[in-house]
Amino acid sequence: MHRRPFTAILALTCAVSFGCTQSTDATALASQVTALADEYLAGLMAYRPEFGTSAGLPMANHAGVVDNSITGLTKWYVQQDGWLARLRAINPAALAGRPEAVTYATLRETLEGAMAARVCREELWGVNSYVNGWLTGYSDLAIAQPVGTDTLRAQALARLRALPRFIDVEVENLRVGLRTGYSSPKVIVRAVVSQLDGVLAAAPAESPFASPALRDTTPAFRAAYLQAITRELQPSLRRYRNFLAVEYLGQARDAIGVSANLNGAACYRALIRRETSLEIAPDTVHRIGLEQMARIDAEITAISARSFGGDSVSGVLERVKTDPTYTFKTSEEIIAYAQAAMDRASAAMPRAFGLGTMAKIVIQPYPEFRAKSGAPGQYNQGPEDGSRPGIFLINASEPARTSRATIESTTFHETYPGHHFQLSVARGRKGVHRIAQYLGNAGYVEGWGLYAERVADELGLYSSDVDRVGYFASQAFRAARLVIDAGIHAKGMSRDAAIAYLKAHSTRSPTEVEGEINRYISMPAQATSYMLGNLEILKLREEARGKLGTKFDQRVFHDRVLEDGVVPLSLLRPKIERWVHGLLGQ
Repeated sequence: MHRRPFTAILALTCAVSFGCTQSTDATALASQVTALADEYLAGLMAYRPEFGTSAGLPMANHAGVVDNSITGLTKWYVQQDGWLARLRAINPAALAGRPEAVTYATLRETLEGAMAARVCREELWGVNSYVNGWLTGYSDLAIAQPVGTDTLRAQALARLRALPRFIDVEVENLRVGLRTGYSSPKVIVRAVVSQLDGVLAAAPAESPFASPALRDTTPAFRAAYLQAITRELQPSLRRYRNFLAVEYLGQARDAIGVSANLNGAACYRALIRRETSLEIAPDTVHRIGLEQMARIDAEITAISARSFGGDSVSGVLERVKTDPTYTFKTSEEIIAYAQAAMDRASAAMPRAFGLGTMAKIVIQPYPEFRAKSGAPGQYNQGPEDGSRPGIFLINASEPARTSRATIESTTFHETYPGHHFQLSVARGRKGVHRIAQYLGNAGYVEGWGLYAERVADELGLYSSDVDRVGYFASQAFRAARLVIDAGIHAKGMSRDAAIAYLKAHSTRSPTEVEGEINRYISMPAQATSYMLGNLEILKLREEARGKLGTKFDQRVFHDRVLEDGVVPLSLLRPKIERWVHGLLGQ
């Protein structure tokens, strides 16, 4: 029997008896939660101005750069602790049934996850070759940097000129890390040095940081911006590159797992919590990965019997990965294939969703230095005012080594019904606080992205059995991540073993495979969020279907999952259970 929340019972009692203050108290607490969330978001934008720009938020400081010093970070921790203490003093039961309950849960999970991860001291070993690295982060930010007015041009130039100090502080932090037991692995350091060499070799107008100058039509600004790249940014990049190659590399750790750092085991557990919003042990992550891989192999075996002459799973994957029949001839062909899949998916959304979005999205190839690092696909959301569309970045650099089987599943993951759709729906929902539109956890966001690939299959959006092999290979890719990520960071798995495992269970090119393994090394636990989040959403769906029977409507289920924005997975379960109980009259 479902128990009605105590606050709901009390509210009903107040309404039919002599009247009490519970309703007023709940309203006051809800106002406190909203004020706290507003304060946190303002504080985040003040501490990390880059967030406001990348999220496209109004009132963002487009000139600012985070204070990445240890002193600056310590001050931020004090602020976080204060918000969390005030949040914990509020009884969440009093918010039941109100939108502020979502705000409360999202903010609390954000703060508690961040607090738990402090044990990692990530600021002391921040040499990262993937999207969590500052080199990639600031080159992505350059694409989002607004221009077009004198004020915006001045802000763009000020931010660019602030980067050299940021980079020099990074060097100071890394030196502290070496003295205190924290470092990045040598293999990642070498990868970053290689990335920096590529960036430094580019002409200023071809730099991944040059986007603001290229998008603005003012000659004086363009000249000043490119000159700042040459005279200010590039010398600081060169200093950083030489520090890594000459001073840091020899002292960096050989072990690739975060467990080699001080408090590494505790760090990995904390990062699983932060990334997924789930409390789950590394051994369990590893086991789930193996179980899912066995299930997916059975699906590919069935397709093979129908379309690939009964070839083995590894044989099918190798064929679609290397046979020229299944690869591309040009970069333009890759982008066109993705565009066709995206258009097809966009048109199909009303069949699976009641909610929708008019937000626009475009497909663009990665900058060269990102493509060479094996970047597989990425979504960057457009600004809130709609002045720029969302961007699906795709790796089109090696068409002859890119399997057709990888493109459609990646496109559905990043565009419709995946990240672009989910995040745009969240942004368009009235009453959803911005922290549930722009923050949140990877378990929900990336879990939804992988679940979206399944929805695309259920809608019949994959073009052929080759593309469906790609879909199941995408699932295998995420199952492999559970095996590899936990293997690297908790079980001593070597990089060579990780590469071999991913090659055997994916359709990715060798460059992408190596880039992915470097990603898992650089970003412990983040890659676990895809499959773990997907399985949680799928489990909730099938539980609801089993209980509701003919009353189950998948369109309504999807709307219930999406309508509150990016929520902790721990909040999603009771929400869906309440929906089911309501339909059953319990």
